[in-house]
Order: sequence, then structure tokens, then C-alpha cells
Amino acid sequence: MVLRNPSRIPVEVHASDPLSLDGAVSQLRRHSEVELVEEGESRPGTVAVLLAEVLDEPTLSRLRRLTRADGTNAVLVTSLIREAELLQVIEYGVGAIVWRREATGHRLLQAVLAASRGDGDLPSDLLGRLIAQVGTLQRGTTSVSGATASGLAPREVDVLRLVAEGMDTGEIAGKLSYSERTVKNVMHGLTTRLHLRNRAHAVAYALREGYI
Repeated sequence: MVLRNPSRIPVEVHASDPLSLDGAVSQLRRHSEVELVEEGESRPGTVAVLLAEVLDEPTLSRLRRLTRADGTNAVLVTSLIREAELLQVIEYGVGAIVWRREATGHRLLQAVLAASRGDGDLPSDLLGRLIAQVGTLQRGTTSVSGATASGLAPREVDVLRLVAEGMDTGEIAGKLSYSERTVKNVMHGLTTRLHLRNRAHAVAYALREGYI
């Protein structure tokens, strides 16, 4: 019987080619925080790392299946995300995205840790594109900014604005003079109430609705 270390994050790696798969597994195996698991052996708390050169329809379908699995968070490693795919990927629940050209072992671990916490981890250039894309969608609607049925409380907006700037929980707590528990409770409350998958999805929602 193999005893699992509950402090380690179970990680399941998916790739379309064996070279990419072996490379990611080799990089992640070096880190004691990670427990690599075989495909199909995932359990609640598993982080799925999906490597794909581009996001074609089979890849998007696979990504959707992974993010819909109970308790599974996803990290996407890719070379290209077209504008039409970006918001779609975020709304699937992918909170961590890594460019393949930057996918070192340390960078992959950083993304896995963020995904396991439910945090967002997007490249800065991608976050800028997300903001621009949501702004375009917003201008194309007739809704009044902030006038949604669900609504966001002022402190939820404050927290989301800082999340969008790339701050982590500790930095947000310090900036707003909250405890880290309060920040986590604010994020948990709004994501649960609005049926959002994670921080990145919450930021996309807030941007789309004109809150930030």
C-alpha cells in the first residue's frame, strides 16, 4: 500500500505528443510539492496541466472536459491563443496560462501552485488582451455599467481590481488593510454566488460587467 502525502499537489499532465509529455513530467518531477498521477487517477484537488501548440477544436473539447471534472483545476501551456479563444478558455475555468517559450520547471510549478489555490496566473500581455477584449464586448452591449441583477459589493470590486493587477492574497490584504482570511472569504463568496470557476473567471466577469 502506497501512502500519499496530503501536502503534495496531485498533477495530471496531458499532451498531444510524447516529447512534450515527457518534458513536462521531467520538469515537474523535480519538485517535492508535486505528486504526478496517471491520467484517469485524478482526485479532488488535482491540477491538470494541458500542453498544446494551438487551441484547435479537439484541444478545446479536452480542456472543457478537464475543467468540468469535479475538483480539477487546469493549467494551460500553449504557444498561441487567438482573440476568439481567450475569453472562452477563461470561462472554462482555466485560471493559469503559461506560454510554451516560458515553460521552465519553476514557471510550471508557479502555475500549478496558483491553480491549486484557485488563484489566477496569466502572462501580463495576455491579461492586457483580456481587458481589451472584454472592453470591446462591453461597448457592444446596451446594458448600463454596473446595473446587473447580481451586483458586486464595493469591497468585492476593490478586491477584484487588485486581482486584475496581478496581486496575490497577501498583497491584496496589505493594500486594503484586510486579513488574508477576509480576502479569501470575499473571493469565495462572490465566485460561489455568481457560479464563477476561479479568480480569472471572476476578473473576466467584473470586466465584462463594467465594474473594473
